[in-house]
Amino acid sequence: MTSSASSSPSRKVLSKIACLRLQKELGEWQASPPGGFTYKVSDNLQRWVIEVSGAEGTLYAGETYRLQVDFPEQYPMEAPQVIFMHPAPMHPHIYSNGHICLDILYDSWSPAMTVSSVCISILSMLSSSPAKERPSDNDRYVRNCRNGRSPKETRWWFHDDKV
Repeated sequence: MTSSASSSPSRKVLSKIACLRLQKELGEWQASPPGGFTYKVSDNLQRWVIEVSGAEGTLYAGETYRLQVDFPEQYPMEAPQVIFMHPAPMHPHIYSNGHICLDILYDSWSPAMTVSSVCISILSMLSSSPAKERPSDNDRYVRNCRNGRSPKETRWWFHDDKV
């Protein structure tokens, strides 16, 4: 599912375009949040914490998880980094360190996507899971990610569209 890559994105201030876009998305979110999600209010526009509630009728019903969304300087031209905060849900595409193997967070990102559309995709991925289990390479991957490595530094292999 993964192989390593080496490049470390440095933390920079959001561009004016990114700030305007995030302010617009936050306003839309507050006016009409996607079902099953709650934005945890903070004064940091560059990092959002979002609670996600498992959908009724799924393996995750009644469970609540937190997503941490970090926006790069060049958002929306560059995808945000989205990870599950501890504890991450047991899912075949979610590693125990919270990293998510989902193509729209990496190779298939489009500037037309929003935080809301990403959240809905993550909830859909959770909802379609037939089993609560970790990816088969979880232990090796997590060991290789020590020292704060970003999931954006991973060269993901998207081969399983069943969940």
